Amino acid sequence: MKEYDTIVIGSGVAGLSAAYELKAKQQQVLVIEENLWGGTCPNRGCDPKKILIGGVEARNRIKQLLGKGFSEVPPLNWQELQSFKRTFTDPVSANRQKELSQAGIDHLTGTASFLDEETVEVLGKTFRGKHFVLATGQRPTILPIEGKEFLQTSTDFLALAELPKQLIFIGGGYVSFELATIARAAGSEVTIVHHNQRPLKEFDEELVQEAIVQMKKAGIQFAFDVDTQKITRQNEKLQLIAGKESFEADAIFCATGRQPNVESLHLERANVDFTKKGIIVNECLQTTNPQIFACGDVIEKQLPKLTPVATFEGQYVAQKVTQQQQKTINYPVIPTIVYGSPKIATVGTTKIEEDRQVETVTQEMTSWFTYHRVNEPLAKVKLCFNKENFLIGASVLSEQADELIDFLTIAINQRLTKEIVDQWIFGYPTLASDLPYLLK
Repeated sequence: MKEYDTIVIGSGVAGLSAAYELKAKQQQVLVIEENLWGGTCPNRGCDPKKILIGGVEARNRIKQLLGKGFSEVPPLNWQELQSFKRTFTDPVSANRQKELSQAGIDHLTGTASFLDEETVEVLGKTFRGKHFVLATGQRPTILPIEGKEFLQTSTDFLALAELPKQLIFIGGGYVSFELATIARAAGSEVTIVHHNQRPLKEFDEELVQEAIVQMKKAGIQFAFDVDTQKITRQNEKLQLIAGKESFEADAIFCATGRQPNVESLHLERANVDFTKKGIIVNECLQTTNPQIFACGDVIEKQLPKLTPVATFEGQYVAQKVTQQQQKTINYPVIPTIVYGSPKIATVGTTKIEEDRQVETVTQEMTSWFTYHRVNEPLAKVKLCFNKENFLIGASVLSEQADELIDFLTIAINQRLTKEIVDQWIFGYPTLASDLPYLLK
């Protein structure tokens, strides 16, 4: 039986961030991965999605400038775009293993299961660790309904060789909004079905509704208050049945949430508690077994389960394991982005209806040069300031919301005011040069 200082289970950004940090502290580290090396983000998550979104963004820019330099909108070639995406995704798994080898980090492909608090089994071999880092991530859930075998997930969508003509996305979260935007730009007929009237519930409701108006103008259909009961196949078509209502499509994708990858770990043997939402951790990311840590999307938490958050947690865990960090984890404000069209982004404190010491300022930015020069149909920001006039939260709706939200995140974390920013000189005209007009 081989022994290690730390065994990391999962090779996504959380696990690898921890592994490299631990190795830098001269630890003997083993990383175990049962599927694609690199995890969800670079293989079947944010990176391939953003590549596909890049094609949508290019097409949108031309669409916005029809009659202002362009006479037609080019079609989005799905096969070519997917081929381009694969130049990024196909090498990921092999590259991650090569990088681990170059760093002198042992790694093994297989499913890890705990035998006891100090031992895991992989492919019939046993390994002992003084510490463990659990970073196995999540996977899409499938609704437990009749006909669930006909449902596909975001993983399936991102791997489509050909795009079906009619698509349905079940769920009103960011996955549905993003994939529907991609599919519609590539020429599919798209419907988003949601069980209530409030999609994207973590985002500003007014901005979400304005985004829906713009998406409807692009041809995306929405069906709210639809409680999906079963899926059936009628000839070559799929039917989504919801009471007396039914919807037809060539493919139906389930985007109703994600679940932690914990089943194969046999956590009970290691005295690690978990729920259906993830592994339970304390403020130091320790599980109920203090020698075992968890980080990334597999843990139970209220914070957004995002790639940069997982990286942050992985680095923190490594510092805790090596006793370089004594404090509890302290998260900065975390921006969250929906890559639809238009994009929606939020950061910090934005739900402040009951706090009279917080002021909300809405800026309509559509006429600003930044947006007018590319003829964006709508650009708006909501800013929340505390009584000392420091920015504490922001929500943005525009095609460039993903870039502006990062500047606003810096402003919150660094407690920037207009007086401070006025002393800086930005490149002009840029999103950054708009920052002085957004702060107080």
